[in-house]
Amino acid sequence: MKNVWMLFVLLLTISMGRANAADELSQGQTLYLPIYSHIWHGNKIVDGKYPVKSQVSALVSIRNTSLKTSIRITTARYYSTDGKLLKEFLSKPVEIGAMGTLELFVERKESEGGSGANFIIQWDAGLATNPPVVEAVHADIKGGGPALTFITTARPIKADR
Repeated sequence: MKNVWMLFVLLLTISMGRANAADELSQGQTLYLPIYSHIWHGNKIVDGKYPVKSQVSALVSIRNTSLKTSIRITTARYYSTDGKLLKEFLSKPVEIGAMGTLELFVERKESEGGSGANFIIQWDAGLATNPPVVEAVHADIKGGGPALTFITTARPIKADR
């Protein structure tokens, strides 16, 4: 019974910490978003090679969660599995109005990113505001066949200077 009580207190503490983190306003962040231009699945082949590889597209959705304040996306850089910068998706900063969304798209035919590709997205705002929700919906949908879809979520990181 004592262990159950300790587990309950630990889970309550963790959930309270998450709630407090969600309440924090910010004037900007650097976000890391995992992206997959392909995924491996199935069993390995007898000689130890990778299993089946499926290409997927990725719809990156950057959602301003503020009811009043615009945010500005200053960079959206797409990197490969080995850390090579493949593309800067923005030629100049883009403003997202209150409750607005910016979408970026990585085509299914893009194979250079690999299974460890990622985005670094930087945003700022004139006033402290709610951080955006940034997700990528990955999909491989073929007519009449099985569909593969999954979501990855961005997390804030400290920017290297």
